[in-house]
Amino acid sequence: MQLSEQEIVRRENLQKIKDLGINPYPPEAFPVNAFAADIKANYKEEILDDGTKNRLNYQDVCVAGRIMAQREAGKAMFMNIQDSTGQIQLYLRRNEMGEGEDFTFFDVLIKKLLDIGDVIGVKGYVFNTKTGETSIHVTELKLLAKALRPLPIVKRDAEGNVHDAFTDPELRYRQRYVDLIVNPEVKETFLKRTKLVNSIRQFLNEQGALEVDTPVLQAIPGGAAARPFITHHNALDVPFYLRIANELYLKRLIVGGFDWVYEFSRNFRNEGMDRTHNPEFTILEFYVAYQDYFWMMETTEKMLEKAAIDTNGTTDVKVGENTISFKAPFKRVSIFDAIKEHSGFDVSEMDEAGLRDVCKKLHIEVDKTMGKGKLIDEIFGETAEKHFIQPTFITDYPVEMSPLTKKHRSKSGLVERFELFCNGKEIANAYTELNDPIDQRERFEEQVKLMERGDDEAMFIDHDFLRAMEYGMPPMSGIGFGIDRLAMLFTNQASIQEVLFFPQMRPESF
Repeated sequence: MQLSEQEIVRRENLQKIKDLGINPYPPEAFPVNAFAADIKANYKEEILDDGTKNRLNYQDVCVAGRIMAQREAGKAMFMNIQDSTGQIQLYLRRNEMGEGEDFTFFDVLIKKLLDIGDVIGVKGYVFNTKTGETSIHVTELKLLAKALRPLPIVKRDAEGNVHDAFTDPELRYRQRYVDLIVNPEVKETFLKRTKLVNSIRQFLNEQGALEVDTPVLQAIPGGAAARPFITHHNALDVPFYLRIANELYLKRLIVGGFDWVYEFSRNFRNEGMDRTHNPEFTILEFYVAYQDYFWMMETTEKMLEKAAIDTNGTTDVKVGENTISFKAPFKRVSIFDAIKEHSGFDVSEMDEAGLRDVCKKLHIEVDKTMGKGKLIDEIFGETAEKHFIQPTFITDYPVEMSPLTKKHRSKSGLVERFELFCNGKEIANAYTELNDPIDQRERFEEQVKLMERGDDEAMFIDHDFLRAMEYGMPPMSGIGFGIDRLAMLFTNQASIQEVLFFPQMRPESF
């Protein structure tokens, strides 16, 4: 491994620290009892009648964090350390950092051998400097971890402007740990993502839903039209697939007698990568017995309205140049009306040949493997979906697009399905679920025909799922939410990689 000059110096400092008899990676716990943000927000001083200061709190603090800045001030040192909540200034005096007349600890360790990036723990008391900055007057310091690589130096001036920013996307995604250290706004994105998930989980739990786990390794990749990742199960000596959806297992639980189940699941689809797609992603799916897609639309509105408030304090979310309102109710538009409005073509009565002709006129690329459902989906995707900025339910899809959905109660050839679009992208997909096992078998068989034509996203036949349905599947409604896309909306991020801690990338050469 080729070391840089700074890396060589840090390793030399590491050895010098050991030579001083100091363990640079001590095993003992450090008794943290305070955090930077809390101290800065809550510390107060009172000036007494005699002119002295009365420190009302934080008189004995233990704080740990990473050194982000250091500067000498005569026989004193100032440092900035960063913990999980932010940065705070430290003040260290030479005559308080030694034993008797031995100031080696201050003169050698603190002044010469500690580097930016090192993790330290300090004990002391809080005070305000002459300039009014809340700081910690350090009485004890302990090195907790020596950093052997230098951090990127990101400079921020008094006006908040950033210089020498660590912005290269490939470096940021590969070294997310560095990104989180030097770009505080990145941490805020992930904190908001957690607030979003917690809000949804709380909503579902309060409604009486049961959180469950279903298999990630599956003998049959069901529940969606997607290309799976394939692996081999050595113990069983059979091929297995990483799940593309958890739908069919959750429905089995409804058959088994649960009324409302949900799961936040990691799903995997061996398909393309772009700003809104990652092969590994998070989905929330839930299924509710004895409900339909009209009920599901109302529930979705309530849940997302609450999530917006819990995450951002308001139902209005800024996304790029748009302000998106998650205030219920949301607009509802049928897929055929959406296509007609934005393409000029009424495709509601067209057969496959007619749809191919429309695609040709609209310069939409298609191939021979695509059936009627895929063609309609392509037309909608190319002409209509980008126009739905505010949350909109696109409803009543043709049966060919929805092999797991119940046929529409009043519209022949359609199913009771909606997709929720926002900021021009789909963020949820929901059905009144098909519970007729004979109809379901026929639709699976149609999917097999598409597979034989070369459609590698067509569904397999899941015979065990059909068997479960034959025991009597209660009527139900189900929905799947793309949590990553929701997180993009709620944190104003244009790329899915910004809301994934560790997005997939090509292997790195070392």
